[in-house]
Amino acid sequence: MDGIKKTCLLLQHCIERTFDNMKNAELRVTLELAREDELEDLKKKIQEAFGEAVVKEFGQQDGPIPDDEDLDETFHAPDAVVYHLVESGHRIGGAVLRIHAETQYNSLDFFFVSPEYQNKGLGYAAWRAIEEKYPDTKIWQTVTPYFEKRNIHFYVNCCGFKIVAFWNRYYPDPHEFEETAESGLPVGCDESFCFEKVMG
Repeated sequence: MDGIKKTCLLLQHCIERTFDNMKNAELRVTLELAREDELEDLKKKIQEAFGEAVVKEFGQQDGPIPDDEDLDETFHAPDAVVYHLVESGHRIGGAVLRIHAETQYNSLDFFFVSPEYQNKGLGYAAWRAIEEKYPDTKIWQTVTPYFEKRNIHFYVNCCGFKIVAFWNRYYPDPHEFEETAESGLPVGCDESFCFEKVMG
């Protein structure tokens, strides 16, 4: 009887996922390039989205997370492209990509859906729009903090990324600057999973 019950539950879960995917397929999110004069507002929205999880995990912080300097560097980095995520004429979030035309090893530096638009399948629809925009990509890479279980679920179970590294004090992120260790963030806040998605 237990075996039949488990099979029924598994079947129910598969049916629910199929209906969810069908519903998500109907959503259409487009990418709108962010203008220079819009970056300050986008910065605040990113800090609001990312800071919420840090506060929940570590308590109130002294300044915004990520800080202004980090975001300014990311926005203006070589190969950086900054987008608003748009659905039905509404800006629902944003994405900061780095598109390396020569190697096509591209990265998703920041990606968020504003709280009022979450849990509607729009994050997945937005990711699909990014994939469609850059069909020549060989590998996508992104990073998320270890405590962001919602993000980890999204990247691995919904978008098809694989965890390729866990960056921590024993195995630090090779791309981080030395001063990151002295950033003032709570201990463990900079521990992150690195994800990759091989395309094609």
